[in-house]
Amino acid sequence: MISTSNVSLRYGKRVLFEDVTVKFLPGNVYGLIGANGAGKSTFLKILSGEIEPNTGSVEMPAGQRLAVLKQNQFAYDDQQVLQTVIQGHQRLFAVMQEKDALYAKADFSDADGERAAVLEGEFADLEGWNADYEAAELLSGLGITEDKHYSLMSDLGASEKVRVLLAQALFGNPDVLLLDEPTNNLDAESVLWLENFLDSFQNTVIVVSHDRHFLDAVCNYMADLDFSKITMYPGNYSFWYESSQLALRQRQDVNKKTEDKRKELEEFVRRFSANASKSKQATSRQKLLQKLTLEEIKPSSRRYPYIAFKPEREAGNQLLTVDGVSKAVDGQSVLKNVSFTLDKGDKVAIVGRDDRAASLLFDIIFGEAQADKGEFKWGTTITPSYFPKENSAFFQADNMNLVDWLRQYSVDKDESFVRGWLGRMLFSGEESQKKPNVLSGGEKVRCMLSKMMLESGNVLVLDDPTNHLDLESIQALNNGLKEFSGSLIFASHDLQFIDTVANRIIELTPDGIIDRRMNYEEYLADETLKAQRQKMYQLA
Repeated sequence: MISTSNVSLRYGKRVLFEDVTVKFLPGNVYGLIGANGAGKSTFLKILSGEIEPNTGSVEMPAGQRLAVLKQNQFAYDDQQVLQTVIQGHQRLFAVMQEKDALYAKADFSDADGERAAVLEGEFADLEGWNADYEAAELLSGLGITEDKHYSLMSDLGASEKVRVLLAQALFGNPDVLLLDEPTNNLDAESVLWLENFLDSFQNTVIVVSHDRHFLDAVCNYMADLDFSKITMYPGNYSFWYESSQLALRQRQDVNKKTEDKRKELEEFVRRFSANASKSKQATSRQKLLQKLTLEEIKPSSRRYPYIAFKPEREAGNQLLTVDGVSKAVDGQSVLKNVSFTLDKGDKVAIVGRDDRAASLLFDIIFGEAQADKGEFKWGTTITPSYFPKENSAFFQADNMNLVDWLRQYSVDKDESFVRGWLGRMLFSGEESQKKPNVLSGGEKVRCMLSKMMLESGNVLVLDDPTNHLDLESIQALNNGLKEFSGSLIFASHDLQFIDTVANRIIELTPDGIIDRRMNYEEYLADETLKAQRQKMYQLA
């Protein structure tokens, strides 16, 4: 358990938290949500003791242990992978080091023997004999193969380092677990493994994530950071989102009677209670939701951008053909014999374990990279529009504002027209006067999406478009692509985004592709496809 009492934090005139008193109890997974800049990560740092609040205190029972997902990928570069995981339990690791140092002494004394006996007792109490096994099990579950467990951290790639740091946070059954964006750089199998791990975790978890599927799967409470306060809501992210939208509609409908609103709420709660899916959470969540009253549901202060893609013309029957495309990078095969035909109505998710593969394929079909073998052809009626993962080249200018920047991509050059598009993407007033080269990652993504909407393409290609976006923008983009009437190819790490948008999955493996017309949940659950994928990765 961990709690705060009257915690406040200000930076100058800006108030992040004001008298926040909240309690996080064992057996629950809390999703900490809030708009970009609301202070979610800062609040986790206050809980961990990394940041001191201006007023108030953080309390945790004596003897309990708190673990935090570290963000510095290079902090353990000189450490062995398995030992890095075990360092997640600081006291156990300190006991192991002191014990090993004593036994290594050439002049081992009686006093050393007495100290060693004390350490051995503590080592046993801390279940140190199981440490290597538990650490290895965590690493394997997160996709770090056994041959890398005794490597140095410096030998791992960025994605693998993130997984090791996640295993470190999970190690040793901490009483309180703080996870800031734990699904970043995890593939679908690792995310599902983490969901199952947290489903059986009996202690307190507080997580910040932009992955809605993950929040829905693991959370039974949402801790909503809004108006400088934290309000607890039972249920997962989808329940919070839908209930806040319901509250907003009800507040706007001033003519609707209170009794009608109450019946609408009861029906809404009944529907969500029936759909509670996780076995651990289902019964308790249903009871909690059924106790909700109209007064407890409040509209959020969040703002959602308007995202809608409307093709200027309908595509013909020939959209895109990719035939035998192969490409190696630094002598390593990244794309091998990629062949597929994009058909009308296809919304294709490109997935795979190598993040380079989708980006490389997209660059090839847009002429920004050359294939080693194979060819591609766009149909004559196609107006493709591309969202690249790396977009910094579009934002170098410091001699224009956002109105001028977006005007470059608009047929209608009228300033009020361009400002209208910026306003839809939450750039209004002074925001529209920003220089392109000072934008944050999320602001750049919203600008690129504005550019794409103005291009009115009938085939969209998007490479990880949810990266850097807040939950509100991801929700808006998700809805916009579901409603898009043209065809679509995209890559994303957001499982819910893939599952709700795609009707076809193409996995790029080192030994070719797997191409299936189904949603992502069906694709991941298919046992035959699991075996096929495993075989194709082993053959490489």
